[in-house]
Amino acid sequence: MTIDLSDYEAGATYDGDYDHDLAHLQKRLAHIQVAHIVHQRRAVVLFEGWDAAGKGGIIQRMTAEWDPRNYKVWPIKAPTEEERAHQFLWRFWQRLPANGHISVFDRSWYGRVLVERVEELTPETAWRRGYDEINEFEAQQADWGTTIVKLFVHATQAEQDDRLKARLDHPWKRWKTGLEDYRNRARRADYLEAMDEMFRRTDTRWAPWIAIDGNDKKAARIAALTAIADRLEAHVDMTPPPLDPELEKVAKKALGL
Repeated sequence: MTIDLSDYEAGATYDGDYDHDLAHLQKRLAHIQVAHIVHQRRAVVLFEGWDAAGKGGIIQRMTAEWDPRNYKVWPIKAPTEEERAHQFLWRFWQRLPANGHISVFDRSWYGRVLVERVEELTPETAWRRGYDEINEFEAQQADWGTTIVKLFVHATQAEQDDRLKARLDHPWKRWKTGLEDYRNRARRADYLEAMDEMFRRTDTRWAPWIAIDGNDKKAARIAALTAIADRLEAHVDMTPPPLDPELEKVAKKALGL
C-alpha cells in the first residue's frame, strides 16, 4: 500500500469528549499491557514522523497507566562508535522486548532510509539494501511472535513551524529543539521523497504502516492510541487471568472473607 501524506493534513479539531475518551483508551491500554504480561506476549510500538509532530505527547499518554516494569521507551539518536562498528540493526536487537514486555521506539531503524539517506550519512548502496534488511528483520520478529505497530505522525510545514516557534518562546521547552530540526526542515522535499519510498517498500502484511494526522494534537492522540490498541488487542488473548483457587483459599482465610 502507498501512503500519501497529503491525505493526513486536514487537522480537524477533535469533536469528542477528549478527557473522557483519553481516559477510556488509557484504561484499555492498561488492560492490554496486563494481557501481554500474563500471556507472556511481546510487542514493539515504533514512532516516526516530523520533528515537533507530537510523537512524545502520544507516547506519554500511551504509557500513562502502564506498569513501568514491563515496558521501555527507547529514544533513538545517532549511533555510538561501538554501534557504528556493527551492522546497523545490531543496536536495535539489544532493545527488543522479552516475553511479557513492550518496547517503544521514539524513532527507529527507519533512520537508515530517512535521515541517513537524506543527509548522506551512509552510502546509497547501504541505505537501498536497508529496505530488504528491515523487512526481513521485522518478519523475523513477527514470526517469533512479536506484534509490531508502526506509526508515522505527520504535520504540515505551517503547523511544524508554529510548534518550533513555541519551543523557542517557552523557556522550559527550548531543550526540545536544536539545529538538526532546522537542517531537517530545510530538506523537507527530500524527506518527503524518502518517506514515500519508505512506505512503498516497507508497508508489509506483518508490519503495516499507520499514518496519523498530527495537525491537531488531541485528535492525533486519540487516533494514535486507538490504532495502537486495536492492533495490540488483535494479537494477544484479552481473557483476564483466572483467580488461582489456592490463592483464593489462602486470601479468604487471611482476610476473613
